[in-house]
Order: sequence, then structure tokens, then C-alpha cells
Amino acid sequence: MQNELTDHLSPGSHDVVVDGLRQRYHVYGSGPVCVACPGGPGVIWESLRMPAVEDFLTMVYVEPLGTGDSGRLASHPHGYTRERYTRALAGLLDRIGLDQVYLLGHSHGGFVAQHFALNHPERLNGLVLYSSAPVTGPEHMAEAASRMGEFVQRNEGQPDLPRVLSGFQASGAVTDCARITEALRDLLPAFFARYWEREEEFRGIRESITCTYISPLGEDQQPDLIDDRAALPALSVPTLVLVGHYDVTCGPRWAGELHALIPESRLATLKDSGHLGHMEEPEEFAGAVHDFVRSVAS
Repeated sequence: MQNELTDHLSPGSHDVVVDGLRQRYHVYGSGPVCVACPGGPGVIWESLRMPAVEDFLTMVYVEPLGTGDSGRLASHPHGYTRERYTRALAGLLDRIGLDQVYLLGHSHGGFVAQHFALNHPERLNGLVLYSSAPVTGPEHMAEAASRMGEFVQRNEGQPDLPRVLSGFQASGAVTDCARITEALRDLLPAFFARYWEREEEFRGIRESITCTYISPLGEDQQPDLIDDRAALPALSVPTLVLVGHYDVTCGPRWAGELHALIPESRLATLKDSGHLGHMEEPEEFAGAVHDFVRSVAS
């Protein structure tokens, strides 16, 4: 068993089969195991690489079902509910042979991580909700629109701003991989606190990031809307809520709600970051995660 576990957690890319579908994941770093779920849904897993965290955790970056080189449901692009992602994550842990791990979810991956923690708390040493929220739907969309207005005000006169706004408007309407990728690249500066001040540093991610189109509908063609506010006060897993001060998509309002709802949770705010704090303030991000892991282990 130990040799098999070592093989499953050796550095590099791996495939396992869960419920008849290929599940690809990528291993980097050393230390306790932390499974990382990227956002989107459908955003390429490399966007969540966090080398500073790999210094003290073995990071298992998941390519969720329907994304990248993982398998597709027969109902693709529909059917990728949180319940389905949770089943896939539990199956992945079983196949790797891990009883307990840390779980980090970014953005939509945070929604999945919340659902997993509420349904499988015994599988987790700790939970990191990174740029997440307790709710989706009209309330969440209205807050994002308001935050986008603040972003526009901060960057008034920036020549690239119309492209960002075009991406914001298109992101909720396009239904194929090429167009959702184009919209994401257009929108990407809004995911940073100071993109244009550091454009040389971040241009590469804007040019290379890709997204698989994943429908918001389940197999029954109904939206997979989220409202965990009633359930989260019962969450028993040690939790770190991590947010960028300038996050447009899942900003401080939602982090504050998560922190208030989850018993004994920790809240860490990256003061000069947007939605991608692990890129903008990597040392501060890693420090917050390291302090949390150390507190859980002590």
C-alpha cells in the first residue's frame, strides 16, 4: 500500500479512473497533502499553481471532470453539479489511498470544496476557501457587478478597459470553449488589483489561460444554484477563508459572510490582491496557508 501511495503522489501528472471516467491530477511539492480545486468551472488547472505553497505542502492539483484531460460526462457540457464533483473528489481520494487531506478550493472550486466539507468532513484535516462565497445566483451577480463598477472607477481612462468590460458582459452568455476562453482573457485584468501596473509580469497568463465551457445546468437541465448559508454553521472542519481585498468575483463581503457562518474559522485578507492573490502576493498567500496548517497540526 505504501509503495502504491508513493507512486500516486510522485511528482508529475497522473490518471486514475473514477466511476468509469478518467480523472487527471498533478503533484508538486512536499509535506502534508493538499488537494486543490481550480475555478471557473473549466479554467485550466495551471492557473492555480502556487509554488510558494509547494515548499511545505504536497499539492495535488485536480483537473475536474469535464475540464482539460479529465473525462467528460455523457451529458457534457451539462451535469457538472457540486454533487457530481464531490463524488469525483471522494473517488480520487479513495483511488490514491488517502484517508484525510487538506482541501483548497478557489472560486468555483471553493463552492465544490464547501459542498465536499459539508458532506465528508471526516476526510479533511482542514479546508481553505479561497475567493469563495456562500451563495450564487442573482445576489452574487449583483455584488460582482457592483465590484466591477468599483474596478472601472479605479481604472478610469485605461485604454484596455473597454476590452475588459466586453469580456465581463460576454462571460455569462457564451457557450463554447473558444469564446469562453476569449472572454476570460479579455476579462482577466479585473482579476488583479493592479494588472496594468504589473502587465509585464502578468501578460503571459492572460495570453495562455484557457477555459472549457461547462454549463451551469445539471443533467435535469436545472441550474445548480448554491446557498450554503443555512448549512455552514454546522461545518466542523478547521477552515481558513482567504480573499483579496480587490476581488471582483468573490470579494470581501462573501469572505466576511463565510467567516461569520463557519464556526472558529480564520479570515485572511490579502491587501493588494484581486481574485488571484496566489500570483499577486505569493509570499503573503503562502504565509496565511502555512500559519493555518501549522495551527491545525499543533
